[in-house]
Amino acid sequence: MPKKPKSARRRKNASMDGEGDGDVQVDIDVLSDTYTIMSDEQSLGDSFYEDTANEDQILEEEELQDDDVATREELRHAKLMDGLSIASDLTSEKRAKKREQGLRTLFKAITQHAAGYNGQEAIRSQLDEIILPACKNSLRGGGSSTPAEQYAACRVLEATSILLGGGEDEFAEGLFTTLSRVIKVTSRAAQVRGAALRALSMAYFICMSGVDASDRVLDLCEQVCATEFRGEVVPPILRATALDCWALLSTTIHNAYLAGNDIPGSGDGRGLVILPLLNDCLNSSNLDLRCSAGECVALIHEARLDLGIDEDEGENASERRYRRGSWDGSEWEVIMDEVKQRVAELSVESGKHMSKKAKKEQRQTFREFMSTIVDDESPNEVVAFRGGQMTLNNWREIIQLNFIRHCLQSGFQVQLMTNATLQAIFGSDGRILNSAGNMSQLEKRLVMSKTSDASKQAYNQRNKRRKSKNARQNMFLEEEG
Repeated sequence: MPKKPKSARRRKNASMDGEGDGDVQVDIDVLSDTYTIMSDEQSLGDSFYEDTANEDQILEEEELQDDDVATREELRHAKLMDGLSIASDLTSEKRAKKREQGLRTLFKAITQHAAGYNGQEAIRSQLDEIILPACKNSLRGGGSSTPAEQYAACRVLEATSILLGGGEDEFAEGLFTTLSRVIKVTSRAAQVRGAALRALSMAYFICMSGVDASDRVLDLCEQVCATEFRGEVVPPILRATALDCWALLSTTIHNAYLAGNDIPGSGDGRGLVILPLLNDCLNSSNLDLRCSAGECVALIHEARLDLGIDEDEGENASERRYRRGSWDGSEWEVIMDEVKQRVAELSVESGKHMSKKAKKEQRQTFREFMSTIVDDESPNEVVAFRGGQMTLNNWREIIQLNFIRHCLQSGFQVQLMTNATLQAIFGSDGRILNSAGNMSQLEKRLVMSKTSDASKQAYNQRNKRRKSKNARQNMFLEEEG
């Protein structure tokens, strides 16, 4: 068979579909449903750094990391400035792979090296000159723009919102036009559209100061999480992302506007309006969509129970169940009964149509939802990190934590100890966190090592629980004998 001429060959990763809404042609399936900014074989520290990194400098940094806090901060700031310097050349770079690598390096610099006041000021000073032009250039698309590059640009914008903090209304409003266009173009990859929606939601959650500022982003989330959007079927992964964003922004509104009914001037709360949609999502074949819908229902149910309960009241489940916030006697009682039944089924679902890992994840997740939706119990999640632990007792805080942790990834702990905005959101004391985190090598070996007293005690407790569990399981054998 004769070889096709070069002009007739289809370029690798090029789409055979036509352009949509004037956007660049992209291959919708080029990114998998589990794609993240860390999923590439090449780590964030590779590419641009691999030619300039010096082994002696790396060893020197590791030696100083535990002994000299001031020097450690200087090295971290130097890495941040290196990342910003690399990003300054991205607008003139012609190769898509290099632009993607530069955005990945910038993401690492923002999340892991932009710490404290100095890091925040460095990001703010270079926002209009470097960060925004680099990201918008990739999102604008071009002949060589790839979905992976566009995804990385969205993740950089999402992380930048956390570093800027509150009171940056102009930044958030400026992103709405750019990112909403990315979300609405159905020819783009679902992961890119989802990343754009997450970046827009984070910007409005962190940076906007108005009470009703997030309404138009909530409206957009409700449109995207529907079965169809702009005449096209919405991919399940994008619908799940839209529900996650809806849940995040819903944590900023009052319980009455979320789960109340017949509100003067507003009608029913947003949560009540999308309850039928959430009920349908719980019956979806996609695990991520089911989990996102269950989390939204848990948030709505918690807000409904808290209606009419003062801060010093309603500490137990009985008081929460029979207060004014109950579903009993309302027009939503029937659909909530269906939701409760479905959540209970998903918490114990079994069968060969799912992998063992997926079944374990679903059961664990929906058991937590069931304790709130069916049993009216408040959640209790303990988050352990370097320097201590944090206890969350409501779905608002849990949803905010999961969303922010997904954004920052490996930079979450660094930002939690140095970012005043995150400390204000979760009620943490930065001085306590930093004092606990600055331990010497000897203190780390005594406290955090596998041979420490704390590790030995935890090991013995796990063994004791395991033996008790095995004894209970084998009790019927002894009774038969």
